[in-house]
Formats: sequence, structure tokens, C-alpha cells
Amino acid sequence: MRFASIVLISAICFTVVGCASYLPHGMLYTEVTAPISVATNGDLSYTKVGEATATTVLGLVASGDSSLEAAMRNGKITKVKHVEYRVKNILGFGECTTVVYGD
Repeated sequence: MRFASIVLISAICFTVVGCASYLPHGMLYTEVTAPISVATNGDLSYTKVGEATATTVLGLVASGDSSLEAAMRNGKITKVKHVEYRVKNILGFGECTTVVYGD
């Protein structure tokens, strides 16, 4: 009985954490920012920032548009300089945000 409980709890933890990501994940709390891309010419100066967010509830339901296109539209950006990805998750309630810097 004890072994079965340990196996069940381990399976739930691996399912909830989502280990197939390049970003570090905490089972109880995650707040991470990571780069996605940078302008190839080395010019990182920008005048505008756009964000687009999608949310998730316990990994069971997710909604929203966190696409690059939505972030560009929200920031009125036509030339992308730098893109970041932010993840925040507290006890299974989370949001994923794409942040675009540009002109």
C-alpha cells in the first residue's frame, strides 16, 4: 500500500510539473524569464514593448493568445528586436507571457 501511494504521488508530480521544457519549473511556484530570440544585427535598442498572455488552471484548462503576432499587435511593433518568454505558476494556476521589444 505504501509503495503504491509513493508511485501515485510521483506520477502526479511529474504530470503537474511538465518536465519537457527548457525552462526550470517548480512544483509549487515558478517565476522565470528566458530569451527566445535576439536581432541578428546586434542592435538591441527599442522604443516599444508588447505583451501577450495565456493562462492555465492546474494544467487542465488553458486559454489565451500568447503568440508573437499578438504581442507585436498589442505593442504596435513592426520591427522586432528582442523576444522574451515569461512563465509564472503558483500551485497550478499560471500564465505564460510573450514579451516583444522593438520599433
